[in-house]
Amino acid sequence: MKYDWVIVGAGLTGATLAERLASQRGARVLVVERRRHLAGNAYDHPNPEGLLVHRYGPHIFHTQSREVFDYLSRFTAWRPYVHRVLAEIQGRRVPLPFNLNTLHALYPRRLAERVEEKLVARFGHGARVPILKLKTADDPELAELAAFVYQNVFLGYTRKQWGLAPEELDPAVTGRVPVVVARDDRYFADPYQALPAEGYTRMVERMLAHPRIHLLLGADFKEIEGELRFDRLIYTGPIDAFFDYLHGPLPYRSLRFVWATHRTPAVQPVAVINYPNEHPFTRTTEYKHLTGQESPFTAISYEYPEAHEPGRNEPYYPIPREENRLRYRAYQKEAQKLKHVFFAGRLADYRYYNMDQAVARALKLFRELP
Repeated sequence: MKYDWVIVGAGLTGATLAERLASQRGARVLVVERRRHLAGNAYDHPNPEGLLVHRYGPHIFHTQSREVFDYLSRFTAWRPYVHRVLAEIQGRRVPLPFNLNTLHALYPRRLAERVEEKLVARFGHGARVPILKLKTADDPELAELAAFVYQNVFLGYTRKQWGLAPEELDPAVTGRVPVVVARDDRYFADPYQALPAEGYTRMVERMLAHPRIHLLLGADFKEIEGELRFDRLIYTGPIDAFFDYLHGPLPYRSLRFVWATHRTPAVQPVAVINYPNEHPFTRTTEYKHLTGQESPFTAISYEYPEAHEPGRNEPYYPIPREENRLRYRAYQKEAQKLKHVFFAGRLADYRYYNMDQAVARALKLFRELP
């Protein structure tokens, strides 16, 4: 069979583009996916005890985009969920991002009150102040707060997450770490926060259920490309792999998960606890907080960052360094030479996307396609 489009990758980017091309343009679409499941890294499934777990770590949907939320709402009902994260710092579990509640939990009372007054006076209630900005404050107590957050929240976590010291990464990585001048323990402030009521996999299954969409799972596009007949291609896989590593491989960080099931209704007070300093893993996740399931069992994952090795583990995070951006730009120039091939997604764009950003990127590309 000849297809109008082949889309490589059945994650949120590929699924959105396939659905739009089939439903809005009447195109015949083949989705080719290397793994044997849909939904990319958002894939969820029941474990042996019947608990819905996220195989590739917790995926929390949040967005400011009404367009993205409305689009996905065609394929799922939602379970309202507000994400809250604790971090184990100096032997205490305190809220993240670092906010006024965290300040009062870790600082002596009078010092915390004084620092709070200074934060509100200088930045205003509700501000999210990057620690790099706070570090330049002429007030020594505010500068000391920035140093405390950097040392206790950011430094150890960064070394584990990236395998690099902070100064070896783009300075913007540090700049994204905020101090929130409010007693707001929500991890995200976006107006739309929820999880698909039946899970991400079921949502993507519905997106790809159009009769003009065909699926080919467990297939490597590069191995079968010569057997396929199609007019145009959308590639959401690693752009360096598409060009046979012409300019060298683009590096990623990966993750290893260790799973534990406990015969108890709950182990953690919140879904995610971060461990910036004391342990080799960066965070633990208890998935019942996300799904709302009731069960005498609970499932926990322990997340260990590690180097990405093609064929052994999955690429998760593009490493934010200037030398990697320059290499990606060389691949971008190769991509611009191809008139019937389009690239989009976290691996193709060498850019980390939240789930809503992946969908927004796909919707934008769809509008621009010839």
